[in-house]
Amino acid sequence: MTIRDIVEKLELKVYSGEKGLDKLVESVYCSDLLSDVMGNGDENQLWITLQTHKNAMAVAALKDMSGILLVNNHQPNADTLEASNEEDLPVLGSDKPAFELCGLIYQLMQKS
Repeated sequence: MTIRDIVEKLELKVYSGEKGLDKLVESVYCSDLLSDVMGNGDENQLWITLQTHKNAMAVAALKDMSGILLVNNHQPNADTLEASNEEDLPVLGSDKPAFELCGLIYQLMQKS
């Protein structure tokens, strides 16, 4: 499943990093602690978080994650958008909470 598939099926907002929408998503990691994601995040994961600052982009890029999905209508900072476009690492958004998004994406991945 790709980021684009998830965006279309869950009607997510794409804030930036559109060139990375065809990246593969093998699983999801949900956390709001950068150190936790550094230690436990993995390649090809979509990171679900409320972290909106540029440091989140650095962690996601370092771990070769597929993208970042912001929960509860959190908006990315301007420097986050710039880093996202430079890394072709999509930053997405939703008004839904993390728990609901994890469940919805889990269901999508079970069907694919």
